[in-house]
Amino acid sequence: MPRYERILLKVSGEALAGVQSFGLDPDRVKGLAAEISAIAQQGVEVGVVVGGGNIFRGIALAAKNMDRVTGDHMGMLATVINSLALQDALEHMGQHTRVMSAIQMHQVAEPYIRRRAIRHLEKKRIVIFAAGTSNPYFSTDTAATLRALEIRAQVIAKATKVDGVYDKDPMKHDDAVMYQNITYTEVLTKSLGVMDSTSIAMCRDNKLPILVFNLNTPGNIMRMVSGETVGTLIS
Repeated sequence: MPRYERILLKVSGEALAGVQSFGLDPDRVKGLAAEISAIAQQGVEVGVVVGGGNIFRGIALAAKNMDRVTGDHMGMLATVINSLALQDALEHMGQHTRVMSAIQMHQVAEPYIRRRAIRHLEKKRIVIFAAGTSNPYFSTDTAATLRALEIRAQVIAKATKVDGVYDKDPMKHDDAVMYQNITYTEVLTKSLGVMDSTSIAMCRDNKLPILVFNLNTPGNIMRMVSGETVGTLIS
């Protein structure tokens, strides 16, 4: 029996690039879709927010000289590309999936309407939320928090490339120590950089727990929804 009935899974765009520096790795997308499909088959209602870094990184150098708002809008469109790729992979596995976009593009995705999103989830459709919040200056972490609160998810599952939240960057420091449990306030005061401060503060104010875990370990998504001790719980 899964521990969570409804979750919001936040995945970085880089996770879909696999070993490539940018773009989409079909095997990586397929692998992620298989893990999401497995928990959906257990009855878990799944909302997904995917970042756009894997696509936007290729144009980020050009964007340095651009207006911030223009760059952010380009990043939002990158998330739509990733969302469509993930939707396609999930549908190949027989999962009914909807992409809902905060920027209206009727030929490509449904417009995001909260009540409709909840109805899709109740019907056991996987819902992928694309285009962030549609507002510049807000990251996809903040978009994930906003959507999680709106659909009344029980947890934000933040998929990363490390095992959890550490006191310092484990990629650079061998003596980095991982927390199993940590408070929102500690994450903010220690500037641990798990998610941006806006999203952490929103979770704190609304008592929404965040579970940070390693996406590169096969089966971690299933372990997480099953209630096994995986990663770091921010609460």
